[in-house]
Amino acid sequence: MSKRTITVIPGDGIGPSIIDSALKILDKAGCDFEYEFADAGLTALEKHGELLPQRTLDLIEKNRITLKGPLTTPVGEGFTSINVSLRKKFSLYANVRPVLSFKGTQARYENIDIITVRENTEGMYSGLGQKVSDDGTTAEATSIVTRQGAEQIATFAYELARKEGRKKVTIVHKANIMKSTSGLFLKTAREVGERYPDIQTEEMIVDATCMKLVMNPENFDVIVTTNLFGDILSDLCAGLVGGLGMAPGANIGKDAAIFEAVHGSAPDIAGKNLANPTSVILASIQMLEYLGMADKAAKIREAVSAVIEEGDRTTRDLGGTHGTTDFTESVLERL
Repeated sequence: MSKRTITVIPGDGIGPSIIDSALKILDKAGCDFEYEFADAGLTALEKHGELLPQRTLDLIEKNRITLKGPLTTPVGEGFTSINVSLRKKFSLYANVRPVLSFKGTQARYENIDIITVRENTEGMYSGLGQKVSDDGTTAEATSIVTRQGAEQIATFAYELARKEGRKKVTIVHKANIMKSTSGLFLKTAREVGERYPDIQTEEMIVDATCMKLVMNPENFDVIVTTNLFGDILSDLCAGLVGGLGMAPGANIGKDAAIFEAVHGSAPDIAGKNLANPTSVILASIQMLEYLGMADKAAKIREAVSAVIEEGDRTTRDLGGTHGTTDFTESVLERL
């Protein structure tokens, strides 16, 4: 049987070092992948004169599975977000951001286990209608929510909840104010929820959700929401378990999936062997689960969990004094 080929985008800043860590761990766990490397972000701009070269798009389309490090989009220079471009290009409509407590982190909470399912292509991220008046005093942006998009993401969330043995889906909205867009999302998600009588449905306004996540995060299970709210809430959830360094992300469509570290490229520590690779390692675990390789995913998760709990060669953000390579070596030894 031929090996599965994965497209790998090392990314910018700390990206290449943490991706290298994840690949070594995948290899050690016996995943037996072939890797095809591609450039994107500032690295691609410097090498090829464009943020997202055609070769990179071709490899993503060919292999259908991509593991990606953090990318940098130049700010204030008219460039479109690379991540948004990839999601729209490959119709990666579902952004799945799980957070799970690991013993030994600096997190303020314990026993957190929440999945945020975020609509990934519509809403305020549709990129439509953005303009500033000639005199610079008025700005506009258009939010687009469709019944098809809302139904698609809600169905994804409920199916995921059922598959994972989850008990509850919380539909997060702002329909009391944004009666058209958020109202349509809520109405459609509510209709989808009726098809899943085995799963409890809860509806919650986004500002109340933020407060309750901080006060009683253990009451949440699966959250489904629109693009902008999902972006904010998933970062809030990451804060519950120790920060973005402990949070992976998956962008999933019908024909392709991209798994990524959700934090930035951290250029200030690039090349200094300081970065915590856990986010992209957890993203690779998501990738394995997506590919039906749950046994290897569990094996890697157990190794990472043991390293963090024992404080064995952990990075500074985890309370340790070590760097990327030492942390990686500690995981590899356990594998």
